[in-house]
Amino acid sequence: MDPQTLSGGFADPARDAAHAFRACLQAMARPGRVKRIPGALPPAPLSPAAGAVLLTLVDDTTPLFLAPGLDTQALRGWIAFHCAAPISAPEEAVFALGAWADLPLDRFRPGTPDYPDRSVTLIVEMAALTPPNARLRGPGIATHQDAALPAIAPFVANRTRYPLGFDCYFCAGADLSALPRSTRVEAL
Repeated sequence: MDPQTLSGGFADPARDAAHAFRACLQAMARPGRVKRIPGALPPAPLSPAAGAVLLTLVDDTTPLFLAPGLDTQALRGWIAFHCAAPISAPEEAVFALGAWADLPLDRFRPGTPDYPDRSVTLIVEMAALTPPNARLRGPGIATHQDAALPAIAPFVANRTRYPLGFDCYFCAGADLSALPRSTRVEAL
């Protein structure tokens, strides 16, 4: 087994997972605000933030779609060892991981009217979470929050389907931000 597969998890699993879980919750509760989420050292090219999100939220009951740009043997092995998440097709995914351009949005589950929570959560790898290109409004935001998004139109369209749609975590290095489907988005 590749030594890289066995390394890169949380050094202090209970403590680090608690801090990462809190960062994930705070990011989703306060859309667009950037949080640090250190603790994971996954194989390249996955960011530490995306690794920490995987270690915190993904397990053997949460099918994961890996976009082509991240679908490597090293990352598959790391996910299998640390998370035990089954790799799935987009239609079955509970979580999806990749660069924005590699994520097939039209193939992911948006939930159903009876179960809107049965949708996908995207973990989007980005080069940086700055500069802002979008203004966010809605729950968790006092007036507005400016944020960097990989696109604008798909998030505007996603909001129109509320309560259906997808939620997103954005990762760059050890930085994390989030955008729930309830947030209104407009271009700056």
